[in-house]
Amino acid sequence: MAKRDFYEVLGVERGASDADLKKAYRRLAMKYHPDRNPGDKAAEDKFKEANEAYEILSDASKRAAYDQYGHAGVDPQMGGGAGAGFGGASFSDIFGDVFSDFFGGGGGGRGGRGGPQRGADLRYTLDLDLEDAVRGTTVTIRVPTLVGCKTCSGSGAKPGTSPVTCTTCGGIGQVRMQQGFFSVQQTCPRCHGSGKMISDPCGTCHGQGRVEEQKTLSVKVPAGVDTGDRIRLTGEGEAGAHGGPAGDLYVVVNVREHDIFQRDGKHLYCEVPISFADAALGGELEVPTLDGRVKLKIPEGTQTGKLFRLRGKGVAPVRGGGAGDLMCRVVVETPVNLDKRQRELLEEFRSSLQGDTSHSPRASGWFEGMKRFFDDL
Repeated sequence: MAKRDFYEVLGVERGASDADLKKAYRRLAMKYHPDRNPGDKAAEDKFKEANEAYEILSDASKRAAYDQYGHAGVDPQMGGGAGAGFGGASFSDIFGDVFSDFFGGGGGGRGGRGGPQRGADLRYTLDLDLEDAVRGTTVTIRVPTLVGCKTCSGSGAKPGTSPVTCTTCGGIGQVRMQQGFFSVQQTCPRCHGSGKMISDPCGTCHGQGRVEEQKTLSVKVPAGVDTGDRIRLTGEGEAGAHGGPAGDLYVVVNVREHDIFQRDGKHLYCEVPISFADAALGGELEVPTLDGRVKLKIPEGTQTGKLFRLRGKGVAPVRGGGAGDLMCRVVVETPVNLDKRQRELLEEFRSSLQGDTSHSPRASGWFEGMKRFFDDL
């Protein structure tokens, strides 16, 4: 099935800023994360789709390639993807191999097909609790990857032996074939362009020079990271083929949903339930913060939805700057399971308010508006 446009996936315009991309991705990640949708395959697919879209559009070079060439510019199977992609490649980089096969031309100075090749970049999603994301932490992860074979030191040949020069191409990596009036040069079918043959392959890697392994890594997570942030571990990706350098590992942060707080950038939000009496008479409450409990003064006559700002009790961003604020939204709770005496007191209280609208300014205004509405019908 054809992939959807990455901008459409995130629900942003093509000229969206990095901040807009991050905000859109965070919203989708929280909505469709498997932790919040256990067993929901559709939600899991949407989560993966949003991950892929953000990974491409949050990288300047990949985004440029995507904007110019669409999915073809970032698809590894079509010449794009991790690494330079189309965005950083010249005409000879993209088409050099084609001209090399037919005319013997260079491939942009990159060597033959079978020469040293950089290993693939890897991606690992790291789920963090909000507290760890805010304060920073060090975690140990296990990543499946390809590493250089230790038995043969990555050569692919059995210890004590070495790859030998290909007898078909003479070590050049290419062979010339006559096709009618043209002499066509193409990759050697025996050594696949490496110019070498392994007559006695290594028993551990079977001549590949690399083996699959679970790599254990320690990742230092800086304080203030948020969903969508990436930590790059240079050289911790897949080992390169034929002695090439290893790729990189990108650890992508996903902050789990918290029981109390919701995060929006550097600010935190929480709901604070208060009793009917405290809202009417005022008082002092203890509210939670990531640093412990603090006292919050509630003025008399407080209504549901009122926001109280606790400055500096939010998150210090990973890229620097002052800490955000904690916004406490008051929710007035209606008392339940009243006993007989409590009901009598409330009935008495309600009777004392009859005909006096000064105690309920919002309600009296609402009823006045409703009366005008019906009078106009």
